[in-house]
Amino acid sequence: MSVQSDKKQRLSVYLDPGLKRRLSEFAKRREQSASLIAEAAIASFLSPDADARNEAAVVRRLDRLDRSLHRLERDVEITSETLALFIRFWLNSTVPLPEDALAAARTKGGERYDRFIASLGRRLSQGPKLHQEVSEEIEQKAD
Repeated sequence: MSVQSDKKQRLSVYLDPGLKRRLSEFAKRREQSASLIAEAAIASFLSPDADARNEAAVVRRLDRLDRSLHRLERDVEITSETLALFIRFWLNSTVPLPEDALAAARTKGGERYDRFIASLGRRLSQGPKLHQEVSEEIEQKAD
């Protein structure tokens, strides 16, 4: 003859030290026992609607990523249009050189291009980035 008890039953679990610390801190902030917090977390994990909550969290993250991707696409499009407009303006406003100056201009252009590529490589690896410089200039003009 077995008597079923309504008392809570003991369960021993092993937790990663960092997770244990987070559980203890959370319980302290909530002024609850770590056991009560762990019990609520397990019950939530095992509840039938846990999958729906997890799915909702994933959907929210995907929505956030989608918005970030759209902003990135917009920024790349703006950058491409800016570059194309600059190139068109530069090509339309630059006076052609006379034949006797072309060789010297090509040599000087090659040197400038090499310095440009070296400078671009340095900026991409070390900074500062253009948007940082522009932000700083705007802040300085606002002051």
